[in-house]
Amino acid sequence: MNYFLGLGTNIGDLSENLDIAIFNLSQIKDVTILKKSSYYKTKPWGYKEQEDFLNAVVLLICEYEPEDFLSILRDIESQMGKKIICKWGPRLIDIDILFCDDLIFESEKLIIPHPRLHERDFVLLPMLEIAPDFVHPVLKKKIGEMCLKGDLCLKLE
Repeated sequence: MNYFLGLGTNIGDLSENLDIAIFNLSQIKDVTILKKSSYYKTKPWGYKEQEDFLNAVVLLICEYEPEDFLSILRDIESQMGKKIICKWGPRLIDIDILFCDDLIFESEKLIIPHPRLHERDFVLLPMLEIAPDFVHPVLKKKIGEMCLKGDLCLKLE
């Protein structure tokens, strides 16, 4: 299965946090990273009284079922020291499943596609870089058609 993951951080050394998270993803058994976006500096979303974020999107392939894979991702976040301070608040690392192929999935723990990704350029712009023709399986729009360009994302080289 092809998974698109959104990664974000705004505590500590932001580039290093994303580098470590991507490295940790690459070390999961039977996971192959196919593409990763540049890093994007973005303004906070939701709770705005915090530092700017650094975000990226990764495309990888693996055979894990979505809930099993989510559990692995939560373990990576915990090992890196993630603590939830408040909803949409500061975080050392956040790893979200955005898409899994064209799967539409909902459980108590997980919704795929991510339910708010179409509102967030900090996910859409990095994804546009690595998969511009990917079509949202619910909205039936290409990633480029959904970009709002209102989050003041700044691509870092």
